[in-house]
Amino acid sequence: MGDILSRRKLIKSSLAAVASASGLGVAGYLASRYGLIPPDHGGIYGIGKTITYASQRLLIPQHSLAREFNRTEISKFAPVVGEPPTDETYQQLSAKSFRDWRLKIDGLVTRPSSFSLEELKRFPSRSQITNHICEQGWSFIAEWIGVSLSYILDLVGVLPQAKYVVVLPYENGDPPQSWWESIDMVDARHPQTLVAYGMNGPDLPIRHGAPVRLKVPRQMGYKNVKYLHSIIVTDTVKNIGKGVGGANVEDGYSWFAGI
Repeated sequence: MGDILSRRKLIKSSLAAVASASGLGVAGYLASRYGLIPPDHGGIYGIGKTITYASQRLLIPQHSLAREFNRTEISKFAPVVGEPPTDETYQQLSAKSFRDWRLKIDGLVTRPSSFSLEELKRFPSRSQITNHICEQGWSFIAEWIGVSLSYILDLVGVLPQAKYVVVLPYENGDPPQSWWESIDMVDARHPQTLVAYGMNGPDLPIRHGAPVRLKVPRQMGYKNVKYLHSIIVTDTVKNIGKGVGGANVEDGYSWFAGI
């Protein structure tokens, strides 16, 4: 507890000094000391992104929960952006109700694995009614059903040096693009972070990400990647895409999208 308090005291003192150049240096030093440099820390906005990420991690308890709602508060209408993947493999799997689909998990794990949809549904399940908040200004409340990502990570045995979980969806668009994203181990291990296979019922609708999607209620909508086929556990994202932690980040969004 003393270490946590000292961390919070340090970051508070650094944030108070951020208005000066020396304050920026202190903030950067503290973020580096605690390993809280986000993948998109470069560029003119890098220090701001670093301070935002480090502040969230040092000041807010790691297991603080996003608000959960009553069933009567579930939205009557759930907006959605984008169309299902144009990837041929996805189209074939969808035509067979995803019977042959498997979620592959590898990287810095002791037991690389793959799981069918039915296997995922046999794991201990969690349901939660949370708010899906889109960066475009709209939101909706829905019940999400799935398996905790933390449970899956325990099954495959995450190695100590792991820092990120990368989620890969099927490609979409013309030209095809994979709207992959990554989260740190704090969010990956958070009790509300799900590999969701159901929405307001036992199955996830196609346009909301079937067969499974990532649900991270403490982050903005674009981090909640749909149409997953693979998860990679890694200590760096520098060798994936442009090295900034996600396709949306490459498109101008911040890697850390905490709410």
